[in-house]
This record gives sequence, structure tokens and C-alpha cells, in this order.
Amino acid sequence: MKALYTAEALATGAGRNGQARLADGSLDLGMAIPQEMGGSGDGANPEQLFALGYAACYHSALQAVARQSKTDISGSSVGSRVHIGSTDDGGFQLAVDLEVTIPDLDHDAAQQLADQAHQVCPYSNATRGNIEVNVSVVED
Repeated sequence: MKALYTAEALATGAGRNGQARLADGSLDLGMAIPQEMGGSGDGANPEQLFALGYAACYHSALQAVARQSKTDISGSSVGSRVHIGSTDDGGFQLAVDLEVTIPDLDHDAAQQLADQAHQVCPYSNATRGNIEVNVSVVED
């Protein structure tokens, strides 16, 4: 792979209860374990950041496949939910739900675009075969 861009981040402190910042200074977050996992919940967590990144990246992929097919997806949006859970062997695993909304496009056509976007999105390609990712079209 020839890198077109590289993001650089640094985590310090106590990992999920530490600090995470981007090298360019555009984002600097206090991190905290979610309350549901026994933490304070008084900061961001890796699953939230992954959800933000996946939603934005997938939406770009959706727009790209729509442009290629000359389909108007004005007003579209992509929501993401990133789940973390325990595995039988004591580890942890992620799962993702992506919800695509495309106003004024029938469900089948919207699902076809969503499925195409799932094939080209870098996040989808990185997670494929590693974690469960569900893509669904929802009504606005």
C-alpha cells in the first residue's frame, strides 16, 4: 500500500482512563471507561471514537458509489453503533451496526448502494472477517 495520509495519535496515562491526543493538536481527549463497564464514564472511549470514524468513512464511501451510479443521495446520513462485549475465553470483541438513511430513494435501491459502499469503505475492508458488521437501510 502506498500511504496517501497518515494520522498520528498518542495515548498516555492509564489507557482507557488516560489522555488521547492527535499529533496535530486538533483533538485532545480525556478518556474514561464507560459506566456500563465499571468506569466513571467521564470522558470519551475508544468505541465512541471508532463509531465516529466508521460513520464518517462509510458515509464518504456511500457518496462515492452514489456519484458513480449518478444517484442523488442528498440529505443522506450514516449512524453507527459500536458494541463491545466479552467473549467465552475472557477476552473482548467488537460488533458494529451501520444505519443508512437516504431520503427520497426506495428501500431496495438504497440497500443496493449501502451494500456497494460496504465493499469499498476502508473501515469495512479492515473489519471484514474480523468482527460482525450489520448494514441496514432505515427510514428517515
